[in-house]
Amino acid sequence: EEVIEQANDSLYGLGGGVFTQNINRAIRVARAIETGRMWVNTYNSIPAGAPFGGYKQSGIGRETHKVILEHYTQMKNIIINLSDKPSGFYDLD
Repeated sequence: EEVIEQANDSLYGLGGGVFTQNINRAIRVARAIETGRMWVNTYNSIPAGAPFGGYKQSGIGRETHKVILEHYTQMKNIIINLSDKPSGFYDLD
């Protein structure tokens, strides 16, 4: 809870990440952190065409999807790496 509180104590909410072996904890934390995109066990892997938008002062705009018309809503991506191999930012292959 303290980590979530610290993460949300920001004027911005563009993206964040969490690394854990506990998938239930990962989902709980990802839902609780106020950010437009949330990575789990990976970082900076961005699916083409996934809707994207920040929370708080990270912008009210929406990008890369038809949901740009719904710019008054909040959205969140939770990307979970279920593989034993690193992916995204940490994929060194």
